[in-house]
Amino acid sequence: MVKHVKDNRLSINRDGAGAYDIVYSDSFDQLGEEIGALGRAYKRICIVTDSNVRPLYAESVRGVLSEGTGFEISIFELPAGEENKTLDHVRDVYAFLIDRKLDRKDLLIALGGGVVGDMCGFVAATYLRGIDYVQVPTTLLAQCDSSVGGKTGVDFDGYKNMVGAFNMPVLIYMNLSTLKTLDDRQYYSGFAEVMKHGLIKDDKFYGWLIENMYEICDRDYETLKVMIYNNCLIKGKVVEADPTEKGERALLNFGHTIGHSIEKASGFKLLHGECVALGCVAAAFISWHHKLISMEEFYEIRDMFVPFNLPISVENVDPEEILKISKSDKKMSGDHVRFILLDRIGNALIDETVTDQDILDAVTEILWKGED
Repeated sequence: MVKHVKDNRLSINRDGAGAYDIVYSDSFDQLGEEIGALGRAYKRICIVTDSNVRPLYAESVRGVLSEGTGFEISIFELPAGEENKTLDHVRDVYAFLIDRKLDRKDLLIALGGGVVGDMCGFVAATYLRGIDYVQVPTTLLAQCDSSVGGKTGVDFDGYKNMVGAFNMPVLIYMNLSTLKTLDDRQYYSGFAEVMKHGLIKDDKFYGWLIENMYEICDRDYETLKVMIYNNCLIKGKVVEADPTEKGERALLNFGHTIGHSIEKASGFKLLHGECVALGCVAAAFISWHHKLISMEEFYEIRDMFVPFNLPISVENVDPEEILKISKSDKKMSGDHVRFILLDRIGNALIDETVTDQDILDAVTEILWKGED
């Protein structure tokens, strides 16, 4: 059953270190109060954001945090874009924090999308061997996926998230009104992760997404609040059971092995969620060919990405190149890719029998064939 939001918050356990809350709001107004409620004597706060988000929200957040708190607040701006998710830019953040004398009793705030959240979380894990941070995600992708669960990191030589750490935030504060400022492509890119969570864990939620298609596409606030809450509930339960991906958490990688490979092969011209959608279609195709799901289920899964403006085919991709990149993936187990497949809508499993030919066939299946 799809649940409705209670008290505008959801609590996630932190692997034996207490819990953190995900707070749902339509503004930034309560952010300072929520940070104060953590009961920690922060003196200095650094807002880490990027060149897209800073002009939209950074001063508003600074203003909210300045009111009656006594926080010394600085803002560090990263250049926007996945291509800037590198150790060189992490180094720039370290230098900024050192120059402003932030210490272990101070706080970082990740204000932005998935790239900002991943980089700020990684800095928080490694600066002075650990400093608290708050996620304030402003994209659907970040609100539904990357801000939840404590995976942080940067890309290395074009390989996604090759350098990173598990580092849970002390709070996630979601201002859902920020979704109104996203362009359509960024918005629907985030929806790919929502669809993925339904496919791997909850057929009722998957069905609800289809039933509420028009409200989701119209960005109806109350519908989005229910959608994001249930999405985070699914991911939160998986993360609580396996915080450092030793087992069940790997299911969250459904669609990501081939998706990440396409993302790299495209030179990051395709958005992450677009590549996840393509990867989900490819993984569903392999699931069908392994006789785990029916042909009808495969085509339903494939076609349901279309109303949400997500791609189900891709141009100018070489299956052999995708295979080669996938073999360098973090999810390798010995000589085999540890692949996530479906045995029905709403249930995924870890499979180590996927062959090179399976991957080649799946990528060939999603290649753009041109107009009939």
